[in-house]
Amino acid sequence: MILVLPIILPLFFMVVLIFTRRWLFFQQAFSLLASIVLTFVSALILSDVYQNGIMAMQPGSWEAPFGITLVADTFSALMMTTASFVAIIVMIFSPGFIDKERQTAGYYPLVFGLLMGVNGAFITGDLFNLYVWYEVMLTSSFVLIALGGSAEQLRGSIKYVTINFIASIFFVSAIGILYGQAGTLNMADLAAKMRTWEGGSYINSALMLLFIAFSVKSALVPFFFWLPASYHTPPIAITALFAGTLTKVGVYTIFRFYSLFVVFDQQFWQIFILTLAGLTMFIGVLMAASQFDIRKILSFHIISQVGYMVMGLGIFTVSGIAGAIYFTIHNMLSKTNTFLAGGLVYQRSGGYDLKYLGGLYKASPFLALLFFIPAMSLAGIPPLPGFFGKFFLIKSGFEAQQYFITAVAILTGLFTLFSMVKIWNEAYWKKEPEDVKVKNGKVHPSTFIATALLALAVILLGVFAGPVMEITMDAGEQIVNPEMYINAVLGR
Repeated sequence: MILVLPIILPLFFMVVLIFTRRWLFFQQAFSLLASIVLTFVSALILSDVYQNGIMAMQPGSWEAPFGITLVADTFSALMMTTASFVAIIVMIFSPGFIDKERQTAGYYPLVFGLLMGVNGAFITGDLFNLYVWYEVMLTSSFVLIALGGSAEQLRGSIKYVTINFIASIFFVSAIGILYGQAGTLNMADLAAKMRTWEGGSYINSALMLLFIAFSVKSALVPFFFWLPASYHTPPIAITALFAGTLTKVGVYTIFRFYSLFVVFDQQFWQIFILTLAGLTMFIGVLMAASQFDIRKILSFHIISQVGYMVMGLGIFTVSGIAGAIYFTIHNMLSKTNTFLAGGLVYQRSGGYDLKYLGGLYKASPFLALLFFIPAMSLAGIPPLPGFFGKFFLIKSGFEAQQYFITAVAILTGLFTLFSMVKIWNEAYWKKEPEDVKVKNGKVHPSTFIATALLALAVILLGVFAGPVMEITMDAGEQIVNPEMYINAVLGR
């Protein structure tokens, strides 16, 4: 029964918030409490799965593969818990940053609509429902980007929804081909049947269509252009929420796709995925290094770091997958934290353009520290979690004799450090430009508290890297051995 709650609870919270959207204080308090409840439920599922194995549920008592299947393994439960925790932080941050008009125009219900789609994608057991949850996410995120109605937001939202709509067409086409060939869309049943086939062009075509759809959602090269064109347009609290959830759902589904469905031509798929991972890492970080808007730098880094996650999948060893999952968890926290720290820069100085910023370290050393912690984590500086994530991935790359992609990962890390130092030098370290009148604003207490709490969480993820890595090793074992997932769902 508990497996239904990550979907039912956000729906219930969304309905309550829709009918109370004019009561601003209630919206703020209820949304924070609801996020805490959702995180607690997700953590209970994670604890159960880690101790007792993969959890599967068949609502309506229809045996798999004939009904709707919900299934949680260690990977999906970890992702749900982290996404819900990110929502807590964003709910603390939002009252001090999102204007009242947006808050009362449906901001909070839309956030829980987004979380419902995210959780549904993490625990669904069939492809058609995965498509449905993707559309729930797309609808909620599209409205969140456009909320406020500025020309820049509308331009960004149109680009965002157009590219993602095309990806949905690829997704539906793949679903049609697979159902026509196999007569099932239950992912475990489909994976079991594929292991008895001899292959075929139709299946390979359907898998490529699926991969393209998931690549768009996760912003892999060459399908990433929608992200930097849209993520910098809404208030940064919304961008931070997207950074901690949306592309990570895409990464999760690529992992699930590769584990369950890549049965034929495995050498081709490994080379293909490692090539895209390397290109994504390097192109993303180069484009980030060329930007001067904090939001755009961080948005391009989302793309670059997706490459690290997919690199671990391409290596496809237990340690490689575990390192990729640990890196994903770190990125959900650290990337969200850097966006929130960027929001503090905006409140203090009135802008995001590095050319017009400066002197923030002298003006407020503690605010500078709140950026420095997640920025150095993203750059891979020990003892922060970004170092451990990259270390696990690079070590796995050397062990698997994947030397080229490992070299690309190391080089990308150096460029990431350059980008973070660039923001630090321009916004915090250099003198305030004399010819620019910089806003000397006050940082709202709620935005400060949220950013500080998330910075603390980033530090703790590094301190407890060993225990967290044990959990990700369990998740890696389940991904590398998909029979565990298949048998749990089909009751074998």
